[in-house]
Amino acid sequence: MKNRRQAETQNMVIAMVLSVLILIYWDYYIEAPRQKAESAALRARAQTEQTLAKTPEQAAPIVIKPRTELLTESTRLPIRSPSLHGSIALKGLRIDDLTLARYRETLDPTSPEVILFSPADDVEGYFAQFGWSPGDGTVKVPAEDAVWTADARELVPGRDVTLSWKNADGVTFLARLSLDDEYLFTVTQSALDATGKPLNLQTYAYINRVYDTKKHPPVGILHEGPLGVINGTLKEAPYKKLSDEKEETFDANEGWLGISDKYWLSAIIPASPSFSAHFTFYNSRGRDHYQTDYVSPKQPQSILRFFAGAKELKLLDRYSTEYHIPLFERAVDFGFFYWLAEPIFRLLTWFHALIGNFGIAILLLTVLVKLLMYPLASKSFISMNQMKSLQPRMTELRERHKDDKVQMNQAIMELYKREKVNPASGCLPMFIQIPVFFSLYKVLYVSIEMRHAPFFGWIHDLSAPDPTNLFTLFGLIPWTPPLFLHLGIWPLLMCATMIIQQRQSPPPADPMQAKMMKFLPLFFLFLFSNVAAGLVIYWTWSNLLSILQQWHIKRKYGNKKNA
Repeated sequence: MKNRRQAETQNMVIAMVLSVLILIYWDYYIEAPRQKAESAALRARAQTEQTLAKTPEQAAPIVIKPRTELLTESTRLPIRSPSLHGSIALKGLRIDDLTLARYRETLDPTSPEVILFSPADDVEGYFAQFGWSPGDGTVKVPAEDAVWTADARELVPGRDVTLSWKNADGVTFLARLSLDDEYLFTVTQSALDATGKPLNLQTYAYINRVYDTKKHPPVGILHEGPLGVINGTLKEAPYKKLSDEKEETFDANEGWLGISDKYWLSAIIPASPSFSAHFTFYNSRGRDHYQTDYVSPKQPQSILRFFAGAKELKLLDRYSTEYHIPLFERAVDFGFFYWLAEPIFRLLTWFHALIGNFGIAILLLTVLVKLLMYPLASKSFISMNQMKSLQPRMTELRERHKDDKVQMNQAIMELYKREKVNPASGCLPMFIQIPVFFSLYKVLYVSIEMRHAPFFGWIHDLSAPDPTNLFTLFGLIPWTPPLFLHLGIWPLLMCATMIIQQRQSPPPADPMQAKMMKFLPLFFLFLFSNVAAGLVIYWTWSNLLSILQQWHIKRKYGNKKNA
């Protein structure tokens, strides 16, 4: 029975290691190609003209124009705030031009602002539109190409703008827009008959996006695409899934819906007591469109809030509390370990507020984790030292029973029992660290606060891999080696600390596992070479603290058997 428990423990350790390897695999083989594809898409914006492939359903291929040219094809109401720049197309009441004032495409502070929304005919059209449902047709509502009139020259925080349109029967449609200092619009829609009496009409709003999954391959550890919270339940519709299912329909009493990227979000937040919502996929003129929309019940006035910006967790929390938006913070995809990743994120941001550097915050978090695990780690390291002292006797037992493995295992287990040594106790700190590792990985991977966050020296972005490379002599040789030969300074330091830590610990009882463990640091070196530098810094610092902890315990207890 004990022998079987030992085997199960070893299998669990192997399973945990494999889980980490799978996690790194996604970053190495999926995320790196994805980043290259996104860079190519950004370069494509600068092209003057592109023609998409013709499908049997389309009459003519669509001609993609430069974004700057598209922005001149409609009269526009400028948007200006500390967080957003852009404009609203008065033709169609469409927000289709937004850039994020506080975020740049690259680390270069002079690089362009991140583009969130673009006109429908852009290479990556992405916009939101508001309107009225025609219902039974008794009232002529504004068409999607109706030209609206604004009562102000621009939309800025603290100054509402009212857009109006009147039909041939004298019915006036009004849309009052306001904007805060961050990313939240408030849209109030109403309609008045010729006498000024309010009309009960249905309103709608939708977010539409052109998205090519071939250019942007999906990442399995992250949700991107339509999502929302309907009646207290998080709903996610990845691009690939929605393209297969075509449509999802919901009847809601509360909630919100939108489209999520890794760092950015657009979301419709109805204030209606009930509404219907849809996630939809369709192909038009050779391009894949993904849409989220809602339709309100008939009412004289409809109010909704519209979010378009960065997924800053603190801000999402504030909006959630202030406007009673259920689970709005879940737009940040911390995944299965949300219950652990969110506290880790909040602790990191608290350290950052004190220190001003997320890299140091990661080091402090590692120290805190080690302190919390110290009692368990002490027992573990003592047990490991006891195991190390038993190695000569275990080698003797293996030689004595080398022709009878059953007898050999029984003798070794009797030795463990006689010396009161638990061979599995050394694995416990590792089991506890695995959820922390996964959670920190998600925090570094999806948190906008970590994007372009510097450490010291050559690390200017903790969410990106270490930019140095052994095979270019750390920048002295001007060439770009293959991705698998990217070995930076921090991954090399991590590998070195793993080797030192490994030498301090007794080897596994199984000779085959012992050989595998010797190659593990080298294996991890190549796997960690292309993951977020912040994660490598965490792992290296954790290894170093473990080494110091082992040295302290060994000095304190020496080789006492049952200390």
